[in-house]
Amino acid sequence: MTTRSTRRTTAARSQLAAVGAIVVTGALILTGCGDQTDKGGDSSSNASSAPLADKLPQDIRKAGVIKVGSDIAYPPVEFMKDGKAVGIDPDIAEALTKQLGVRFDFQNGKFDQLIVGMQSGRFNMIMSAMNDTKSRQNGIDSETGKKAGDGVDFVDYFTAGTSILVQKGNPKGIKSLDDLCGKVVALQRATTSEGIAKKQNAKCKQDGKKAITLQSFDTDPEALLRLKQGASVADLNDFPVAAYNAKTSGGGSDFEVVGEQIEAGPYGIAVSKGNTQLRDAIQAAMNAIIKNGDYQKILEKWNVTDGAVTEAKINGGS
Repeated sequence: MTTRSTRRTTAARSQLAAVGAIVVTGALILTGCGDQTDKGGDSSSNASSAPLADKLPQDIRKAGVIKVGSDIAYPPVEFMKDGKAVGIDPDIAEALTKQLGVRFDFQNGKFDQLIVGMQSGRFNMIMSAMNDTKSRQNGIDSETGKKAGDGVDFVDYFTAGTSILVQKGNPKGIKSLDDLCGKVVALQRATTSEGIAKKQNAKCKQDGKKAITLQSFDTDPEALLRLKQGASVADLNDFPVAAYNAKTSGGGSDFEVVGEQIEAGPYGIAVSKGNTQLRDAIQAAMNAIIKNGDYQKILEKWNVTDGAVTEAKINGGS
């Protein structure tokens, strides 16, 4: 996979009970709706010996674990393999463990419920290819423009844009968003991709063209299945995810990416407003792994180096 920058957005990315027709990798079959927990990382890590352990809140140091909310159905960013959460985010979390001395426990949930889950105390933070946007920072519903919550703070750690994924060979000749007017498009609900599709739909109508028929699903694999079956002409999702599926699904014979990336922006690790000590500890640990090269090695492993950041900024999204 060649990558540039990726992004995931407002989507509901719950885990899939049965989308077996989409085989992202030979070993990956997403099943069940219950929480899937990554027990990765060194559970015997002694927080007192880690270089940045003293930056963590005392309750987290005592517990020895950070609970991470994630929609674990978004390869290569996070997905289940052999009963364990793997991918870019879990690998970065493992590198952060070395700096902070606590284990990162990935717990699966629907993407559009992750912020609510964190603010209710289910998670300490969210790491789920979530785009850092002003709306999320300020707790604004992107659909209505009205206040919907307290908002969150982000520690930015990657950059990505939305891509158009079509059937292999591009039988409908899709080259850009304008070509989606009058067509059926499948995508994940509550994502930035859905927002982009809705804006394009308004443009189609303004230009006197037929509207896009949007089919929104809880997970991206469900949208991919519709595309594979020919029930839609395209799926919009983050570039690394689109590129990964183009390379792996059906051995590379199912899909291809067309056009340029759209509206690239940062992924952020989300932390509740007011939890500034945890936020700052995560930022310090991210900057440490950027500096020591662990971050670069992880991006090289997943072939996503074009999405690298040189500094973990707080609330850098727009």
